[in-house]
Amino acid sequence: MRKKSVLGQLFLSTLCLSAFTFGGGYVIVSLMKKRFVDELHWIDEPEMLDLIAIAQSSPGAIAVNGAIVVGYKLAGLRGVLVAILATILPPFCIISVISLFYQAFRSNVYVSRVLAGMQAGVGAVIASVVWDMGSEVVQKKSVPSVVIMIAAFLAACVLKISVIYIILACILIGIARTLLAGRKKA
Repeated sequence: MRKKSVLGQLFLSTLCLSAFTFGGGYVIVSLMKKRFVDELHWIDEPEMLDLIAIAQSSPGAIAVNGAIVVGYKLAGLRGVLVAILATILPPFCIISVISLFYQAFRSNVYVSRVLAGMQAGVGAVIASVVWDMGSEVVQKKSVPSVVIMIAAFLAACVLKISVIYIILACILIGIARTLLAGRKKA
């Protein structure tokens, strides 16, 4: 596919995802997967999981980080710039408009109810992301990966360990696994 065509489709895809996604980065991640893996077939699912892991472990908003890694994968530095612009443009415009009418929105009962209702949908989308990504790990039948996934869940939900520490631990485990795999090949 031509580079201009990829950049144009990347811009429109990330712009639409960003403009019509409510609920934060984890929601946009599932929609990015649907768009770039399932519909356009530009990225395969295991690679998308790797890109999302990189996006999650990087500082900043996961939606922007996800756009950065997908943009880089698809079109290099130009893809990064296009994806960032398309991802930040809709929230910037929406927040700019809302800030003009903040007092009216703040006290409006109907707006509050709509936002509360949207939270249920956000929860469902996040559950779908967890299911899709978790089932991919289980289908690979990699015992260490399944153990790491379960341990991370238990650490966060049962032991209430900060996600930052869990991410750092997973980074160290990933480095160790990569070094061990490299030694086994050598």
